Amino acid sequence: MPQDEPSEVLAFLSGRLRASGEGAPETIRTHISVLLLGGDRVYKLKRAIRLPYLDFSTPELRLEACRREVSLNRRTAPALYLGARRITREADGALALDGRGELVDAAVEMRRFAEDTLFTRLAQAGRLDRPLLTALARTIAAFHAQAERVPGEDGAQRLLEVLELNEQCPDMAPAFGTRPVEALRAALRSAWGRHAPQLDERARRGRVRRCHGDLHLRNLCLLDGQPTLFDCIEFSESIATIDVLYDLAFLLMDLWQAGLRAEANWVMNRYMDESGDTEGLPLLPFFMALRASIRAQVLSTQAAQPDAARRDLIPQARAYLDLAMELLRPAPGRLVAIGGLSGSGKSTVAAAIAHHVGAAPGARILSSDRIRKRIAGVAPEIPLPPDSYTQESSDRVYATLVAEAGHTLALGHACIADAVFSRQEERRAIGHCAAEAGVPFHGIWLEADPHTLVARVRGRRNDPSDATEDVVLAQIRRHARPMGWHMVQAGTDGAATRAAVLAALGIPPEARG
Repeated sequence: MPQDEPSEVLAFLSGRLRASGEGAPETIRTHISVLLLGGDRVYKLKRAIRLPYLDFSTPELRLEACRREVSLNRRTAPALYLGARRITREADGALALDGRGELVDAAVEMRRFAEDTLFTRLAQAGRLDRPLLTALARTIAAFHAQAERVPGEDGAQRLLEVLELNEQCPDMAPAFGTRPVEALRAALRSAWGRHAPQLDERARRGRVRRCHGDLHLRNLCLLDGQPTLFDCIEFSESIATIDVLYDLAFLLMDLWQAGLRAEANWVMNRYMDESGDTEGLPLLPFFMALRASIRAQVLSTQAAQPDAARRDLIPQARAYLDLAMELLRPAPGRLVAIGGLSGSGKSTVAAAIAHHVGAAPGARILSSDRIRKRIAGVAPEIPLPPDSYTQESSDRVYATLVAEAGHTLALGHACIADAVFSRQEERRAIGHCAAEAGVPFHGIWLEADPHTLVARVRGRRNDPSDATEDVVLAQIRRHARPMGWHMVQAGTDGAATRAAVLAALGIPPEARG
């Protein structure tokens, strides 16, 4: 078989797809695969190639890779991966699927899904709303929780091997110049050295697992209405056996680079809610930077190919290199407390500003409403009965919030505390938390007129807050404006409220994109 074009096999599979009456299939080529897209079926072949990190050079190796691809991807997309098919040459010389003759090649047979359900398309169309991103984060967290653990203490060594492989690329210096490439590699090495003990500790604690390995927007789709992970790394156990947060970091980096930074922060926060893996927060900027540097390397290698049109990839590659350096710059920790009566927009404001606060992908948001539901053992969207809102239970919620904020700050990561904070002792406790951690504290109080508060509460659906109109009216009767917190009017103009809060935090207009 020719190395790059298994023409006879492609013609055979194309004929099978055309026989269904859908016309000529669409062909997609990557550096290691060829895909034939029919009406409701897809055949995916491996190119007959051998690279430093994979070997598809014989039919037997390709068949084994197809079988691994099906098995591994059925962990997350069982309805999408229909099976590995043997392509054989029969006694009459004709090709057949799963025949008795000599093995010629192999293919993965898949169910085809609509292209507009790819998360790249959803992102371009502005359809990555918070319910969808929440479902995605929960899907990833559940997958990581079930993924096979890999014993060992070599978390740092695994990442060092990734760094070393990336440094072997000969195409980055010609594309970007020697000094920027050396600066990036030195910065990555320095970050790796700082984090090496934690990487090993996470490996000891089972955070290194057989993950997806290629978890970006192009490998996510909506299947039967549910976020679905597909096309995981099947050809290299070492590339896909990684820290779970390094797996997540590809998606976070992809969203960040696409200008969807609030969305990246939302995914991170919902993932942390599900996984509880807050110990790994300090690693995320390094993990995201490493992912960005690999994208820069891949694009620079593609740009070095003879096809002159590929030279247009160099600006894209440079953007990833710049992003990697941006992600590696230190960002100071701080604690922002956002208080106000129910309906004042605290959670909305917190989500709108979090990606501006601290290191990428932004601040960890700790919400009293979400903590209350977690303590009760229910999902954030499940309402609790009124007797769950005693002063004793509220004291426990605020104590948990302060403790978790202190822990987050001790890790060196920024934090936003989202709660009513109507009592002086609650405001004092959260301010003391920042003082103990030695980080700046910003208390923000959102003000809105009673009509706005009541209207917002009435309009909530599937919200972590259970506040009702009666709760709001009771808060208004007993509310006294806090002293020492920055007052922000939170009326109907959400953009103005966001801008006012960012100004209070000292974040300049040019950094508020």
